[in-house]
Amino acid sequence: MALAVPFYRSGLTKWDGFLQLSDSADALFADEFRLHLFGAEIPFPAPHLMAFASGCMEILLPILLVLGLGTRLAALGLLGMTAIIQLTAPEGWANFHLIWAATALAILVHGPGGFSLDALIGPRLARAFGLDKSGQ
Repeated sequence: MALAVPFYRSGLTKWDGFLQLSDSADALFADEFRLHLFGAEIPFPAPHLMAFASGCMEILLPILLVLGLGTRLAALGLLGMTAIIQLTAPEGWANFHLIWAATALAILVHGPGGFSLDALIGPRLARAFGLDKSGQ
């Protein structure tokens, strides 16, 4: 939840309706946000596409994370988004980005836990695809 909430809330601000990107999200990626690379500030490539992808992922990945469905993949996606956010707003590393990255890495290493959809359907999928090591 600690990783899902800030991304989900940010994702909500990017939409005016179903798949209707807000003008402010478009403007942020086109005019405000810059990638800080090697001492230079570089504009985002394809800002409308980046804003749309960011808005989609900030809604979808936290939902998957909370449900425990595709948990490691969702955590990897949020880790990647954290890296891009770090390159966009490098001053936030100590207060937010480091915590988000550490949380995502912990989920990647330890997995979703027993009360997740992954834990519920994982063994069934393994048996269905013949990957069950117990021989049953």
